[in-house]
Amino acid sequence: MNRILIVEDEERIASFVDKGLRANGFATTLARDGDTAYDYARTGGFDLVLLDIGLPGRDGFTVLRELREARVTVPVIVLTARDSVRDTVAGLEGGADDWMTKPFRFEELLARVRLRMRTAARAPEVTVLRGAGVDLDLRTRRARAEGGTVDLTAREFVLLELFLRHPGQVLSREQILSHVWGYDFDPGSNIVDVYVRALRRKLGQGVVETVRGMGYRLARD
Repeated sequence: MNRILIVEDEERIASFVDKGLRANGFATTLARDGDTAYDYARTGGFDLVLLDIGLPGRDGFTVLRELREARVTVPVIVLTARDSVRDTVAGLEGGADDWMTKPFRFEELLARVRLRMRTAARAPEVTVLRGAGVDLDLRTRRARAEGGTVDLTAREFVLLELFLRHPGQVLSREQILSHVWGYDFDPGSNIVDVYVRALRRKLGQGVVETVRGMGYRLARD
C-alpha cells in the first residue's frame, strides 16, 4: 500500500484530501506544520508528499528546499492558494514535481497522485503541450506564442492546459468551471469568459474559439 504524507494546516482541506485518498486505497499520515512535515518526510517512509506552502514553523518552500538539500527524493505535489507565476516557478525549480492551486477537484488530484506513483512503468512524461500555434511548458508554466514567451497566472495556465489536452473538443462553461475552479466555483459566474479574454489578449485572438450556446474550444492548427 502506497503511503502519502499530507502536509496541510487547514482542517477542512486536510480532512477532504485524507478521506478521499483513504477511500482510494492509500495509507495517509497528516502533518499540521512544516517542522513535523520535514521530520516525517526525512524518514523515507512515504511514497509521495502533498505539501502546502503557508504552514506554521517552516513554510512549504523551506521544507521542500531542505528535503532536496538532504537528498530526499520523494515526489512532492504542492497544494497552495498562491497562484502567481513567480511562486509556481519557485516551487517547481525548488524541487516540486507538480503544483496544484486551491481550490481543486479531488479527481484531478487523484490522477496526479497516481501519475507520480507510476514513475517506474510509465512512458517518458510529456513536458510540452502544443496546439493552435501555442507551446505550453508544463515545468516552467510558461507559454510561447508567435515566437515570444508569455507569463501566465496559475488559473490561466490550468485553463490553457485544459484546452490543449482536449484539442477539438467543445468545453462548456460548467466543465471549465469545475476543472479550473474546483469545489469553490459559482455556476452563475462569468469568470470563464473573463479568463478566456485574458488568454486571447496574451496569446492571440484566434487561440480559443467561441462555440455559441455551447462553450469554448481550442482553435485548429
